[in-house]
Amino acid sequence: MVHFVYDGSFEGLLTAVFDVYEGKAERAQLFSIKTYQPDVFAERRDVLTDSVKANRVWKGLFRKLSPQGLLNVYSVYLSERTDRETLLLAFFRRVFAESVSIEDDFSSPLIVQISQISRQIHREKHRFEAFVRFIHLKGNIYFASIEPDFNILPLIGPHFAERYADQRWIIYDTRRQYGLYYDLQQVQEVYFEAVPDSSVLDLPSDQVEEDEALMQQLWQVYFQSVNIGERKNMKLHRKHLPIRYWKYLTEKKI
Repeated sequence: MVHFVYDGSFEGLLTAVFDVYEGKAERAQLFSIKTYQPDVFAERRDVLTDSVKANRVWKGLFRKLSPQGLLNVYSVYLSERTDRETLLLAFFRRVFAESVSIEDDFSSPLIVQISQISRQIHREKHRFEAFVRFIHLKGNIYFASIEPDFNILPLIGPHFAERYADQRWIIYDTRRQYGLYYDLQQVQEVYFEAVPDSSVLDLPSDQVEEDEALMQQLWQVYFQSVNIGERKNMKLHRKHLPIRYWKYLTEKKI
């Protein structure tokens, strides 16, 4: 058994796949350096991320898969599951071995699992696109911190860049300790040593615009005024708005 250990990046993963095929390693496993545990019974090969190799693998997948199939591959990578490399390598082997598309072969447990994971990721993506709430910081920057179950920042960046194209903003993932910063031109990754909570109440007053607390209060009053108590259905409410997302919503901080 040969263990291919890559740097944890998507480009590194694709490079590792290239190395598996180039080395004709029939018995191979892929591991991120962040989670790798040495095995005395396996040979370790460290993968040097190579954009040329990664692009060759991606172009090969592009010829074999639909846009949705490619998105499924990237979604499984973003899932951060402990078995994501095993699933993807098995999937790649099938893709490159078959002369026809295999992505709709739902008689295969592997294909079903890949599809299910992708749906989970995109359900999380859509919820955070709806539930992210920004606070207005000094310097005219809008800030939000999130803690999603999956690494969805790469997926939600384009949505917020389009929706808030005229505002500078930062969305920071406190679990993974990195964020996205939009400077009115492009979205780029950012890293902070210390990250405040998304609530204005937990931020020093000298960091928050003076009208932010008032705007939050006005939104809460509006939310209360349009709420019809007689029609309240908390079971249905929690179904469409799970409790774990409430901490992001200004209207829930009443």
